[in-house]
Amino acid sequence: MRTTGRVHRPSPPRVNRATRSAPGFALVCVTVAAILTGCSMQEATCGGGEYPVMTIGSTGSACVPNDEEPPEGYTRYPEGKVPEHVGDEWDTYWQTHTVDKDGNIVEVPGGK
Repeated sequence: MRTTGRVHRPSPPRVNRATRSAPGFALVCVTVAAILTGCSMQEATCGGGEYPVMTIGSTGSACVPNDEEPPEGYTRYPEGKVPEHVGDEWDTYWQTHTVDKDGNIVEVPGGK
């Protein structure tokens, strides 16, 4: 009997090429759709047809339909300082600041 000292290693199982590329294809489709529609992957502060408002004297916020005024106890964000997406610069800023009853921007004591 002759021995060669070689160890036979079985070939790895074959993976169906379609199975292997399906997740990649799905990711490409989602990315292309987002680009073509102008869709952002960030969560918007408010839905379509709404604008964000903040509570006066606190860090609370809400969304109001475009054709309505803010409810009592709420006000519009100051121009140029409106949060557009969750976690953006202004969303983060307004977690520690608010507008007082006179419309002045003030830091919230013990803010988040």
